[in-house]
Amino acid sequence: MSEPKTPTTPTPPGDTYKGWVFKWTNYIKGYQRRWFVLSNGLLSYYRTQAEMGHTCRGTINLATATITVDDACNFVISNGGAQTYHLKASCEVERQRWITALELAKAKAARMQAESDDSGDDFSTSSPSVAPGQPEGTQNSEVQSALRTLGNKVEDLRTCNDLILKHGSALQRSLSELDNLRLTGEAGDKIRQVTERATLFRITSNAMINACRDFLSLAQAHSKRWQKALQAEREQRVRLEETLEQLAKQHNHLERAFRGAAQVNAVSDNKGAVVPGKGEASDEDDDNEFFDAMEEAPEFITVPADPQFHKRSSSNVSGFNSEMCPDDQSLNEEPLAMNQESSLQELLPLKKRRTRIPDKPNYSLNLWSIMKNCIGKELSKIPMPVNFNEPISMLQRLSEDLEYHELLDKAAKCHSSLEQMCYVAAFSVSSYSTTVHRTGKPFNPLLGETYELDRRRESGYRSLCEQVSHHPPAAAHHAISDRGWVLRQEITVASKFRGKYLSIMPLGTIHAIFEKSKNHYTWKKVTTTVHNIIVGKLWIDQSGEIDVVNQTTGDRCHLKFAPYSYFSRDVARKVTGVVMDKGGKAHYVLSGTWDEKLEFSRVMQSSRGGENGTEGKQKTVYQTLKAREVWRKNPLPEGAETMYYFTTLALTLNEPEDAVAPTDSRRRPDQRLMEDGRWDEANTEKQRLEEKQRTARREREREFASHRSSSQSEEGTAHDNYRALWFERCEDQNTGEQVHIYKGGYWESKERCTWDGCPDIF
Repeated sequence: MSEPKTPTTPTPPGDTYKGWVFKWTNYIKGYQRRWFVLSNGLLSYYRTQAEMGHTCRGTINLATATITVDDACNFVISNGGAQTYHLKASCEVERQRWITALELAKAKAARMQAESDDSGDDFSTSSPSVAPGQPEGTQNSEVQSALRTLGNKVEDLRTCNDLILKHGSALQRSLSELDNLRLTGEAGDKIRQVTERATLFRITSNAMINACRDFLSLAQAHSKRWQKALQAEREQRVRLEETLEQLAKQHNHLERAFRGAAQVNAVSDNKGAVVPGKGEASDEDDDNEFFDAMEEAPEFITVPADPQFHKRSSSNVSGFNSEMCPDDQSLNEEPLAMNQESSLQELLPLKKRRTRIPDKPNYSLNLWSIMKNCIGKELSKIPMPVNFNEPISMLQRLSEDLEYHELLDKAAKCHSSLEQMCYVAAFSVSSYSTTVHRTGKPFNPLLGETYELDRRRESGYRSLCEQVSHHPPAAAHHAISDRGWVLRQEITVASKFRGKYLSIMPLGTIHAIFEKSKNHYTWKKVTTTVHNIIVGKLWIDQSGEIDVVNQTTGDRCHLKFAPYSYFSRDVARKVTGVVMDKGGKAHYVLSGTWDEKLEFSRVMQSSRGGENGTEGKQKTVYQTLKAREVWRKNPLPEGAETMYYFTTLALTLNEPEDAVAPTDSRRRPDQRLMEDGRWDEANTEKQRLEEKQRTARREREREFASHRSSSQSEEGTAHDNYRALWFERCEDQNTGEQVHIYKGGYWESKERCTWDGCPDIF
């Protein structure tokens, strides 16, 4: 067994002390090596170091624990019977290192527990000592934190001093016994004991010296820091007072300037002309007064205000500037030209989106009575109550892929196709971040159902989804951005219920096309698995591989989604990938998790290694630069656990809008009833809509059969003559698949408010 990788000297309490220790498990396995971590008075252990981020096997509080030594290498930690750890170190010196660290941590934990009751009173009594004019929160918390740190260091010194006295006394007794010992067979044992005592004394002394060094360093650093902080606070207070006085003067000056400008405009409009002498003097005074205020305009613009009005305010200021001073009009020619090109709607305030939906009701349901007859069937053919759903449709869920559209915005600006590939790969991973807590099933869209997501004013893009087929269910999606990219996809979901878990396999290809570089990227989705369908808490995992291919240059990014394994040492939900050029040379390495973040590193050199491995396989070793974060998940809104774990974007997807098509998912009645918490009515309405869809399908089949009897249809596999309204079926030139491509007309119909061709599906 390899030597434990622990520090050569015990670390002071408050710092983390970690290493390998053997722990007794049971009579079959005996002692097993475990990774122990001592931090903040808590001793925790893990099977491997990789588990530290997600799975702790046990924790014991040292404040109430007892530490006893069995023999040279064994020691026991117990908190009174509830938890007992029988541990064994690799040697006696290693055992004593742990004993010393545990005693220091226990003393500190007991001291903190004893002082926790009156710590609030101490803090409150010290608060009034802050001088007037100082920022109390920052200054007081910093001082209190420094004082607590110094106090802890002093207590550490006292504890180390006690341990030194303890070990020193034991060493003195051993030496006395050695002096009185006659030349017998016990001489060797006593000499060995003296040597061990001396070693333990040296270890404790080193800890004492390190604690003293830390104390002195902190005292010196904080002494100078407090002096600088005090001086900086005094200077900052003087500057703030001067700035406040200056802002007050400028505010009054600007108000007078605007009043003067308004009076001049009123006089010129009513009289058409003014007295030459008096008018010229008045204009000159007004101009001078106005431009004195305009020179300080940036200070006024940076005052906190609603960002929705910043653009309109700046354009108004530019207009006044050009009107009042024709000589300086050239300074504002570019902003004025931009304002002329922008529409009036862009200058209006942005629509305020909702941030909450009604909380999810707590309705009980016998799951097994519904699912026992569904084993082996396709999910889309199972009549499900809304209790398993979330109040959005699959079309809206598909639109959630644009949650991190800024990755495509950044990719559109890249000059290198390989760097652009990193952003596209990150975008393909980001679409799964919303699924980690979302165990609800989206509503199956009705045939002909649509969903628009118009975020052109806020984010520069707008998208349209349409359910183009019902058996098999298929949805077509098209999104276009003013920032130079187009995203389109047609997804068919194949799903199977296997009793313990549900597998969801999206079929279809996603396309991302960039206008500037002409690069065309394609990729597919991985398999989603919902575990513990019958018993236990539902949880979702993503597994499989994705190949993001640049159809223009031949570049490729291979992404691997590692399935969760209880015995794996890797972090959960791990994603890794390599970006390669057409020739197979690696340029970037991506790593992270699909539910949190993704980083990429530039590859400087690669080599083959591991030729003599147990399996005889070679592994590529990449030498990379420092990793850079390319994507990070946005935090969930407050109270998301009661709102189906919806993201900020998902909360707005089903928000009612007036100008959408009559087939839009926002107008679906059963989905709206479920969002409002009226689930019984939603189930009834859901059955009505499904029966209406089946009736319409039978009617189309009869019509198709009558036409087919007279002439053969070109599409022999079709069962009816249904055609999508906004998408047309064609063959994709890159993949050879039969897909639906947006043919246009939707946004034009929305502008004209003419929806004559839309079917009545609700």
